[in-house]
Amino acid sequence: MGEIKVELDLLKQFTRIFNTSNEQNRMFFAPGRVNLIGEHTDYNGGHVFPCALNIGTYAIVRKRDDKMIRMYSMNFENLGVIEFSLENLEYEDSHDWSNYPKGIIYTFKKHGYSIEKGFDVLFYGNIPNGAGLSSSASIELVTSVLLKGLFNLKIDMVNMVKMSQQAENEFIGVNCGIMDQFAIGMGKDDHAILLNCQTLDYTYSPLELQGASLIIANTNKRRGLADSKYNERRAECERALNQLQVELSIESLGDLTPEQFEHHKYLIQDEVDRKRAKHAVYENSRTKEAVIKLQQGDIVGFGELMKESHESLRNDYEVTGKELDTLVKAAWSQEGVIGSRMTGAGFGGCTVNIVRKNKIDMFIEQVGRNYTEETGLIADFYVVQVGGGAKELVCETV
Repeated sequence: MGEIKVELDLLKQFTRIFNTSNEQNRMFFAPGRVNLIGEHTDYNGGHVFPCALNIGTYAIVRKRDDKMIRMYSMNFENLGVIEFSLENLEYEDSHDWSNYPKGIIYTFKKHGYSIEKGFDVLFYGNIPNGAGLSSSASIELVTSVLLKGLFNLKIDMVNMVKMSQQAENEFIGVNCGIMDQFAIGMGKDDHAILLNCQTLDYTYSPLELQGASLIIANTNKRRGLADSKYNERRAECERALNQLQVELSIESLGDLTPEQFEHHKYLIQDEVDRKRAKHAVYENSRTKEAVIKLQQGDIVGFGELMKESHESLRNDYEVTGKELDTLVKAAWSQEGVIGSRMTGAGFGGCTVNIVRKNKIDMFIEQVGRNYTEETGLIADFYVVQVGGGAKELVCETV
């Protein structure tokens, strides 16, 4: 019921802002995502295990007869309607958030897809901004499916995923891996995706939580260090890989088993680089093992691997920080918690938790109180469901 109300409210806003009727309007949706396990493995050629969520980005759109594109976001109302022409698709600082969908249009055209008319579009996202649940990839994929639907483009989802990553890398200038776009484009109800980030081989795995729910906890600490430390970690892993390649015929750290790593780690000269590589190798192994645990119905074993993942991210990769560690430690001590770990880049952002349904209220109250006492910050909690990928929705009339 709530979702239908959101859709009807957005249609009313669209007709008000763009001063138009509600005929010929179309609606699209792309989810957010959370990664259950497999952190900082994507750019190291390893596996990740994300799922799409039932929160995300909506887009109401109507084709125009000219080449103008007008965009409005309910999340950035103070910026008003942002306008530009199909003839002028360049990155502009003043266009703020709209550079993301603009980058998608630019990338589609660069690849030869025919987009000859402009359109009016209203966006609304119910993903918490800056929480690390991938609002940027969500707006990229909702724009992709919008373009495909509006202009009858012959393109499959995997190629839309690749072009969305390309837009973020080249148009926006953020050197992200492909996990976010893949999980959002290829998501499936009640399933997570085991994705090999090097080959893009993937398998769906049923996410049967046996009387438990997924809860995202947001530290509400802005991730000020995340970008610089992310590039630093990439460089440390690349140095370690180059030194291992002196004796080993491997393309990425994801090609190594933990046993092979232990046998050859002496090749990595710097102790810090060695710790970073250890995390990448062991986390990749953990991720594959976690999927097997889930398939066997061993949800408790899955939760233990989530704990090991967080400890590795804290001790070997050093990307957690006080806020994330405090939230996770508080969760581990709570009755009814099956698993808890940081998710995303780190240095703030969110934790992902699997909590028995009959303990959710107590979890939120006690973990929230503990976190505020330790950090002075107030955490936000979101009970989420696992949803499907980016798609067109049926557009109800207002």
